[in-house]
Amino acid sequence: MKTVAIVGLGLIGGSLAMALKGFEDYEIVGVVRRQATADYALRHGVGDAVTLDAGEALGRADVTFLCIDPADIVRYLSDHRDHFKPGSLVTDVCGVKGAVMEAAGVLPPSVDFIGSHPMAGTEFSGIEHAQADMFQGAHYILTPRPESAPEHIALLERMAAHIGCQDVVRTTPERHDAIIAYTSQMMHIIAVAVCDDPELFGCRGFEGSSFRGCTRVADLDVELWTQLFSLNRPALTAALDRLADNLDAYRAALREGDEGLLREKLSFSAARKHCLDLGARPASSYYV
Repeated sequence: MKTVAIVGLGLIGGSLAMALKGFEDYEIVGVVRRQATADYALRHGVGDAVTLDAGEALGRADVTFLCIDPADIVRYLSDHRDHFKPGSLVTDVCGVKGAVMEAAGVLPPSVDFIGSHPMAGTEFSGIEHAQADMFQGAHYILTPRPESAPEHIALLERMAAHIGCQDVVRTTPERHDAIIAYTSQMMHIIAVAVCDDPELFGCRGFEGSSFRGCTRVADLDVELWTQLFSLNRPALTAALDRLADNLDAYRAALREGDEGLLREKLSFSAARKHCLDLGARPASSYYV
């Protein structure tokens, strides 16, 4: 059998280990740091096997998924650059691609690195929240390097289909980070900013589904999202600047009591949302 090593069995890594079981002729091996995580994985069938010996696992893995925090991925690539099996594929699941792709430059030419980002997740963390259906209906983003092997790209596409993704999208790291700053990271900033309002605890009993939906992701993994925001600072700052301009325009219309302008802006925004949704397939229910 061939081997897939999944480094880090948290929410995404654990879900990936569960979802990839039975894929072609691959054994799914989880690589963890704590015995407690290994014991949980074995009890709950997260992957086919689990080990604490990273060097041994990387040395025989045909494919390695790095499912750890962004800063840890950068360090891991440097620390283990000589441990990966020659001819193997290394990929990741990180929500920031530019910094990770740059860090992958330390790998020897015999190791192929392709950036990946399955668009799935929840506001929770840890292996105990892993779900085998986490990726059902999700988009799977790939950021190959110019020298990436076509057979490795095809392999990731088959894996994405196996775990239930609705499609695979190829793009550049720069384009990925600019879009994710808008569609994901800015949404998290909005959620936490809403929760900063002094009226938050006075609204109990008045919350509607729109409020709960807006603030759902505010109960986030602080260390992870600090890294994601920081590593994508230029793109996220640009997205927030555009948002601030749009909010200012609505505030100005309200402050001036200009109902005509307000109606015009609402019609414009609603029409754009309607066009966006036409023919769109729903994303993964676990998408954050």
